Amino acid sequence: MSNSPPTPSDTRATSPAERQSGRRKPRATAARTQRGPTWTGWTDEKLLKVRMCDLGVSIENTVIEHRIRDLNVELSKRGIIFRPHFWLSDDWFTPDGVAGSALPFYLAHPRLAQLELAQLLEIEGGTKAWCMRILRHETGHAIDNAYRLQRRRIRQKLFGLSSTTYPEYYTPKPYSKSFVLHLDSWYAQSHPDEDFAETFAVWLDPESIWSRRYAGWPALKKLEYMDGLMREIAGKPPLVTKGRTVDPLSNLQQTLGKHYAEKRKRYGLDRPNFYDRDLRRLFSDAPEHIGNLPAAKFLARVRRDARRRVAQWTGEYQYRIDQVLNDMIERCKALNLRLASPEERTKFDFMVLLTVQTMNYLHGGRHRIAL
Repeated sequence: MSNSPPTPSDTRATSPAERQSGRRKPRATAARTQRGPTWTGWTDEKLLKVRMCDLGVSIENTVIEHRIRDLNVELSKRGIIFRPHFWLSDDWFTPDGVAGSALPFYLAHPRLAQLELAQLLEIEGGTKAWCMRILRHETGHAIDNAYRLQRRRIRQKLFGLSSTTYPEYYTPKPYSKSFVLHLDSWYAQSHPDEDFAETFAVWLDPESIWSRRYAGWPALKKLEYMDGLMREIAGKPPLVTKGRTVDPLSNLQQTLGKHYAEKRKRYGLDRPNFYDRDLRRLFSDAPEHIGNLPAAKFLARVRRDARRRVAQWTGEYQYRIDQVLNDMIERCKALNLRLASPEERTKFDFMVLLTVQTMNYLHGGRHRIAL
């Protein structure tokens, strides 16, 4: 989602040079595309062996094409004649200097979305509202490039320099009011260009009511600047018009299996067993509870609901939270912990514990979010 494409929000750390170099491999044949995908009925195991360049999918006649039309309507209502161009790749990103954005391949077919869900426990941009938020964000990058807004001094003063190096990780400040809140994981705080794109997305959203929502916040000054800037370029053609693409799906020779293995590794975190004390407070290894349900089995039973709710509350990736749950389950096994209170009460207390641990990591600087 970045000009030097990463993620919350969230998203690998890839340098502009790496993205712009591209990987020029043979394109999928037209005949294969016309026949349609042959893998729709395959098992996940078999599908994961397919190279991304062999998927043979496109944006045309898909749900994502409808979302792009909705985006263009929003731009038109603002008087902006610029239209970003889009192409399929392995993730969401907007390369430096390009007046367009890459979209993740899994949005082009329901079977690929199903695989994404199975591999990462969620589909980033899978709902209309979520997809529109990301499209507005990426359009913020594209319009930044199209009109070369990074060169403007006031833009640099308010948001920072685009030349700032993208960090491999960033530690957000959840309670800062200097940034808008749009995508998860306080994404505007990761880099000046992300701050600009997030601010643009909030400004473009027809339902944001940003002047009221951010009243009294330092972030309001950025939104007011964005409002004036977009009014200035309304009706004007972009300075950059060439529809260049970077890492189009047809060039990516990596298998889906390798793609997801790398993505899971990027989202996972190695965490020490610092939560043993909290688990002992919630569960027990006392002899009088020996006949109760093992805590590990209980957590396995409630993990799906707990993971989903904590992700909603904190903005964290469900996959990352699931890794914490895995560690907690293993610790419960090692400590031979069992339920000591009624299940419903314990479930609620556990979700509070999981939420507090997540927020402590984010706010305390011990938890870093991978771009």
